[in-house]
Amino acid sequence: MKLIIGLGNPGEKYKNNRHNVGYMVIDAFQESKLPKGVTIRKTDCFMNDSGLFVKNILSKYPKLSISDLYIIHDDLDIKQGEYKIQFTKGPKDHNGLLSIENEIGTNKFWRARIGVDNRNQDNRTKGEEYVLQDFNVQEKVVIKEVIESIKRGLLKVVQ
Repeated sequence: MKLIIGLGNPGEKYKNNRHNVGYMVIDAFQESKLPKGVTIRKTDCFMNDSGLFVKNILSKYPKLSISDLYIIHDDLDIKQGEYKIQFTKGPKDHNGLLSIENEIGTNKFWRARIGVDNRNQDNRTKGEEYVLQDFNVQEKVVIKEVIESIKRGLLKVVQ
């Protein structure tokens, strides 16, 4: 079994935020047929509490190896339009991932890191403010393409 969890913040207010790109990927997966043995979930809590959700869901799958866990999240260390699927490697600072690592006691899981950084280098908004802003019209086009690419990439990795 493989467990894919999308990180984000619940509620209509956050639906189109950059921080919710993990939810957006899960929504896209729900429109597709998943391979047998692949389960998808969205966290039902705020980003900074993601670890409690992941720990709870893992307790429901006691035979699941942590190495079969895939976390989808936004990443300010990666330029918008790009993504990386990596085992144990993550951004320098991401409170959702820190929460997960603290709760489950390891970083030995997969990460689907979706680049959301499209800030102007001259006038950089603070990261914690930037990720809570909605994608603009042009960014939505880019992110939609990335979501389709990452779906294909994740399906290759989990099979």
